[in-house]
Amino acid sequence: MYKNYIFDLYGTLVDIHTDEKKITLWKNMAEFYAFYGANYTPTEMRKEYERLCREEEKKLALKHDYPEIKIEKVFKKLFLNKGIKTDTKTCIIAGQFFRVISTKYVKLYDETIELLKLLKQKGKKIYLLSNAQQIFTEYEIKALGIYDYFDGVLLSSDESCRKPSGEFFGCLFGRYDLKKEESVMIGNDWISDIEGANHFGIDAVYIHTDISPRDTIIENIHAKLIISDGDLGKIKKIIM
Repeated sequence: MYKNYIFDLYGTLVDIHTDEKKITLWKNMAEFYAFYGANYTPTEMRKEYERLCREEEKKLALKHDYPEIKIEKVFKKLFLNKGIKTDTKTCIIAGQFFRVISTKYVKLYDETIELLKLLKQKGKKIYLLSNAQQIFTEYEIKALGIYDYFDGVLLSSDESCRKPSGEFFGCLFGRYDLKKEESVMIGNDWISDIEGANHFGIDAVYIHTDISPRDTIIENIHAKLIISDGDLGKIKKIIM
């Protein structure tokens, strides 16, 4: 039916649990920065991190309706605020260290590989459109072994905007010359993925997982297919 299958990542193809509030995270981050001479208490670091995130997003909001920051800029400013100049590589490493110690687990859903293989066997194009940070996500999808299945990958931090913005969808369609009538969006977030697709003018498939927003009212979702039990394999219905 469709030629192009556009996937969300977290909560759709990948199951993940992170906790950015735990005190051990900020204690470890403060120790990491102290190695470079940037001294923070754990509480001070968390507050400054959150403030800088808000500051970066506010700047981008002047240009984008749904802005997405580059998180490595925040980690760089955390150094600069203590008078420490660092290169970009060090800031990326700081961000990746943050990701690793804040992540309890990241793993594929049971049907992910089988579904991606089936799409490839059927000659379909597969794209990733994810609200995510490049310095985290590109490495995670490579480690999980699914990077090479995608014909195109767009991450919101690279484009400075995120779903449900039509601007973000437009980046994907423009870059890969996709046609709306040949494409379907598959995701677990009824606003970012489904409403975003609806407003952009493409079909959508909604899959409800444990990571889906808690305020989701499935009966109010407008999608070509609704999978309420998280069974990714049911997408085979529209492929076959």
